[in-house]
Amino acid sequence: MVSQLTAINIAKMITIAIVIGLIALVGIADQRQILYACMHISYCVWWLLEQRIYPERRTFLFQEKVGPVGLISAILIIGVFYSLPAFLAFFNPDPLTIAATAAALPLFYFGSLINTSADVQKMTAKTLGRDLVSDGIWSHVRHVNYSGDLMRYLSFAIIAGSAWAFLVPLAITALYLQRIGEKEKSLSDKYPDFASYRQHSTRLIPWIW
Repeated sequence: MVSQLTAINIAKMITIAIVIGLIALVGIADQRQILYACMHISYCVWWLLEQRIYPERRTFLFQEKVGPVGLISAILIIGVFYSLPAFLAFFNPDPLTIAATAAALPLFYFGSLINTSADVQKMTAKTLGRDLVSDGIWSHVRHVNYSGDLMRYLSFAIIAGSAWAFLVPLAITALYLQRIGEKEKSLSDKYPDFASYRQHSTRLIPWIW
């Protein structure tokens, strides 16, 4: 038995290996491949590095235990399926357009910044003994960490340059919608002031939903 976090960490390392393997196998044809590799590898490295910089993160995040089936599922879904845009990017012969670059880079960097800032703020608040976190970057969007993560995976799909690549952010969106429903109920039951927080915030997309 290992924690979910350990399973995810193994999956992220497999993603890094897949992208490096694609570089070795296919090579770098144009800006599409090198940009994709830099973005996805740097994200996975940051995921692993962040747990070293903020060791408290390991005490709050994905602590549920999983058996062999859970570990294999994490590897296949997070490690392999989430790497689908990488395969599509490396086997895409078309040059990367300026429009795709201009759309993907802000999504990646702002998504990463939003996701990390949200996690660090919540982790710090929990360490200090606070309950419901509803200020700062959490003021207007109740699941802003998910928003940032989806922005990042959208950037991977855009760089890949294939409609099939959007299967990954769509699958992640479906997963997050399920989690949002569960968390909304849990937070409502746990915190009396959650009702007030819900009235002046949205779930995932600012000012929309």
